[in-house]
Amino acid sequence: MPTSSSLFLLLLLLFLFLLTRASLAGPVATEFLYPNFTASYLNFVENSGVFLASPNATFVAAIANPGGQQSRFYLSLTQSATTTVVWSANRDAPAPRDGTVTLSPRGLVVSHPNGSVLWSTPRLPSPVRALRLLDSGNFLLLDAANATLWAHATLWQSFDHPTDTLLSSQVLPAGSSLIASVSDNDFASGDYSLVLTTGDAIMTWKGGAQQYWSLSKDVRSFKNSNSGVAYMATNVTGLNLYSTEGKVVLQAFLPTSDFRIVKLDPTGRFHVFSYSAANASTILDDEFTAPTSNCDLPFPCLSLSAFAPQEPTAPPAAARLASCIWDLLGSGIDYFANKFASPATSGNDISACQNLCTGNCTCLGFFYRNSSKSCYLMLNTLGSLFKRNAGETSSSIGYIKTLVSGSSPPNSGGTSKTHLIAILLPTVAAFLLIFVVVSAGIIWWKRRNDPRRLRVRRPSKRLATKEINLGRHKSSKTQSLGTDDDESTDENDGGCDTLIPGLPTRFTYKELEAATNFFRNKIGSGGFGAVYKGELPDRTTVAVKRIESAGLQGRKEFCTEIAIIGNIRHVNLVRLRGFCAQGNRRLLVYEYMNRGSLDRSLFGVGPALEWQERVDIARGAARGLAYLHAGCDHKIIHCDVKPENILLHDGGQVKISDFGLAKLLSPEQSGLFTTMRGTRGYLAPEWLTNAAISDRTDVYSFGMVLLEIVHGRKNRSGGSEEGEEEEEGSGSGWSSAAAAGGGYFPLVALEGHEEGRYLQLADQRLEWRVREEEVARVVKLALCCLHEEPWLRPSMAVVVGMLEGNMEVWEPKVESLNFLRLYGRGFMEPPAAVGGGGGGSERVEGVVASAGGDDTASRTSAVTGFVGDGSESSNSCC
Repeated sequence: MPTSSSLFLLLLLLFLFLLTRASLAGPVATEFLYPNFTASYLNFVENSGVFLASPNATFVAAIANPGGQQSRFYLSLTQSATTTVVWSANRDAPAPRDGTVTLSPRGLVVSHPNGSVLWSTPRLPSPVRALRLLDSGNFLLLDAANATLWAHATLWQSFDHPTDTLLSSQVLPAGSSLIASVSDNDFASGDYSLVLTTGDAIMTWKGGAQQYWSLSKDVRSFKNSNSGVAYMATNVTGLNLYSTEGKVVLQAFLPTSDFRIVKLDPTGRFHVFSYSAANASTILDDEFTAPTSNCDLPFPCLSLSAFAPQEPTAPPAAARLASCIWDLLGSGIDYFANKFASPATSGNDISACQNLCTGNCTCLGFFYRNSSKSCYLMLNTLGSLFKRNAGETSSSIGYIKTLVSGSSPPNSGGTSKTHLIAILLPTVAAFLLIFVVVSAGIIWWKRRNDPRRLRVRRPSKRLATKEINLGRHKSSKTQSLGTDDDESTDENDGGCDTLIPGLPTRFTYKELEAATNFFRNKIGSGGFGAVYKGELPDRTTVAVKRIESAGLQGRKEFCTEIAIIGNIRHVNLVRLRGFCAQGNRRLLVYEYMNRGSLDRSLFGVGPALEWQERVDIARGAARGLAYLHAGCDHKIIHCDVKPENILLHDGGQVKISDFGLAKLLSPEQSGLFTTMRGTRGYLAPEWLTNAAISDRTDVYSFGMVLLEIVHGRKNRSGGSEEGEEEEEGSGSGWSSAAAAGGGYFPLVALEGHEEGRYLQLADQRLEWRVREEEVARVVKLALCCLHEEPWLRPSMAVVVGMLEGNMEVWEPKVESLNFLRLYGRGFMEPPAAVGGGGGGSERVEGVVASAGGDDTASRTSAVTGFVGDGSESSNSCC
């Protein structure tokens, strides 16, 4: 048994031991540190180098050694919950284990043990009185006044000097950049950068020599303004680029979040991590990462080795021309950077492109684009070469330069390297050629044995205009293009003047007869014809739209629909499964939407849609339109947005359909002039004034649809009872109804907004199962969409943000809505129906129809009904 004296001695020794250990771990300060503070990692080894914490310990300052290695130590700021390093001072000059951090009146310094300065803050205008760490993650040096008043820093702050990370309350000014680290354990500046220009946020490789991503070309971004970019920041709605006036220029919507970390990682990927709070450790869903594909990065995707020939002393041009061999990369091979690079030349032939690369000793190869006669050079370092997926086409051909033995210039030190290049490049190129030839052979064999394969014919010289025909099946009996079994054909087999790359499946008429059981199950009809339910051999349920409108206009709409939606994949856009163009028979095959079109659920007999379901439908339709306007290479204006063209399916799926009247805008176009098209009651005022139409024309139509969703009835209905339709044949249908007062719902909504009465505007069938503030949000948004001046209307991307609650709803400008009073009180006729084709709507291309009479046929809709499965969704572009 130990005696009391020995026990006391043991306790004393234990106390001394703990005291000694504690002396190695300096106290962690909270929020403030003051001059004459000096620390090293050894002083705070028990705290993993942490010496300062923000008020709520959300962020900590430390002398850290990432990965536990013992050779590189950095003055760093770390988010406590996730241990994410968000800033480092001496990233390019790491300190050894016994390096020191010193705070003096002159500033903050990181030093080597021998006294040499590794990093320091710049010369400051006044002495430092305190160092402060905020819960926002900002590191501040304060002067005397700020140290006393606890105000913001005036001398220096880490937010002005980002490394590879941006935090929620931090901005990245135009001209600045985020630079990725070499690795997770080495914070030195790496090869990848995110640069903010006055027009975009771009990612570059090798010091800016190669661009490989930009926010404006990401399908998840939306452009709201042509203003110059002043800075980048995040907010609760997502990632935004702002103008000097604080207006959003480009934006990417993300889950609602109070705190985000934007980080460029060592592999060259850009992440936006979203959290419910700054001290949360769990990332919210739908993390934003770019690029999404390995093949969009410079190296990871089956890359050839990175050859970088040295710049030789300039030999004569003739010698340079004779010093290399060109290896053709083969069909379908593309270079990761071509989608972002600017061409070296345009308008010249391929020989000029080859000579340009031959005369440049840093050029490793080139791609020549036949369509634009553009030449793209691969300079300095070779990145990812990849093979396009089956079905993807490219107008580019590529060549790799191989230097022959003995062509290394004097004093280049590259003789052995040249031999290596001469040996390896042909080997790799030969392997690629074999791979391409074998793959092409397999694809050719499969297509040759596929009875449904397509063949695009050359334009007929007999046609007055250039046409690209939809092609014909090759009959197994005739083995020719002239017949298709014993079905009748005509000379013009569905020709149209629309370019249709990557056509969807082409069916024969017999196949669709079998799929629809000889067109016995009719599920909708309209001015274009009828829609039938069918089942393909793979058991997929489809809706088959049989076009019965004859003439050039019907053919144009048929081709337009295929050209536009045949290449689109989006969860809120109906998918075209295939088509048939055989003789005079024209049919479109869509995915099946079992609840039909919105007008059936909204205006038809049966239980009323609940408020939340109405809002969800509006969101889905808005997302689809936003994708058409900003998610594709060419902006697509739908031109016929109405409830009949919004389709519903079990599980809350919502899809936009009927693209027969749509128009395409190039990236350079902000608007276009075209013949009037659309449906009465949904046409924007610019149609009547012969002004240019733009994506804001669809926004106006969507605003009208929003009001109908709120009210549960047609905006122009004059019926007094639920479901009662306006009298036909009167010739003055909705003008007279409006004059009677209350018949034109947009005017009723405007007056309700002015008087602050919103609940009375909601569908009475809801029986007050909706709150007034919810109705107010949607009505205000709808009225904003109806502004007479297109530029005052929000973009569809902004509409999505408002419907999702990520943005405040704009306040309608009443002075820009006064034209509704003219429409509603009969002083002026609202826009009439125009266009052509489907949905049963009274649409005649280029002709303004009478404003009198309602379009009751549109109630029966058409394709509008019943197109799809909706399970497929992706962000591939048009």
